[in-house]
Amino acid sequence: MEEYVTLEIENGIGTIEFFHPQSNSLPGHLLSLLTKTIIDAGNNDEVKVIILKSGGERAFCAGASFDELVSIENSTDGIKFFSGFANVINAARKCPKFIIGRIQGKAVGGGVGMASSTDYCFATKFASTKLSELAIGIGPFVVGPAVERKVGTSAFSTMTINATKWFDANWAREKGLYTEIFESPEEMDIEIHKLASILSESNPEAMRNLKKIMWEGTDHWDNLLMERAVSSGTLVLSDFTKNAINKFKQK
Repeated sequence: MEEYVTLEIENGIGTIEFFHPQSNSLPGHLLSLLTKTIIDAGNNDEVKVIILKSGGERAFCAGASFDELVSIENSTDGIKFFSGFANVINAARKCPKFIIGRIQGKAVGGGVGMASSTDYCFATKFASTKLSELAIGIGPFVVGPAVERKVGTSAFSTMTINATKWFDANWAREKGLYTEIFESPEEMDIEIHKLASILSESNPEAMRNLKKIMWEGTDHWDNLLMERAVSSGTLVLSDFTKNAINKFKQK
């Protein structure tokens, strides 16, 4: 299947879906398109609530594209690459509509950041999470603020330090990343539709004001996440990181 980002609107519910054949890893051009789609849905008066989902079955998002990561040759390209997830997170944060996350499978790195950027997050029992960045010589700098806001400093530190460990869906729910866990995507979709339908008939102004309150204290993230992108964009050029990435790819 070909990669894509789509927006479908029905009965006030805007469903944004992204897909990439490599476990929904996201190269820069797809991240840009996803950012634009979130912004467009937020500005569309027909959309009252947004569902964020990915295609496929057992992988929500594998994070940044490794093929693009290994091709970075200078700091300008590095910063541009890592700013992709920063832009998606900030678009979700500033979106005036509630965003419901649908996490059907594993989330890694930037995928955890995206799940953390939703306002109410459903998941299946298959939705394990991992912050693998340290294992390849960098760190979850860009997604860190979003993840830490959801799960707290202790859980974020645990995931960051133990970068090769998968944390299961129940652990993620206990820490606050997920709100509800389901045995299957089908069961999850029923509950997502119920909540989205209720929200689509709720007061848009009230929801907009509530979202502002829920995200209080993050107004500086436009600058913060770009600063973090600079850190990652510099580290990715080091010999240590390049060697770590090549070893990781060979596994």
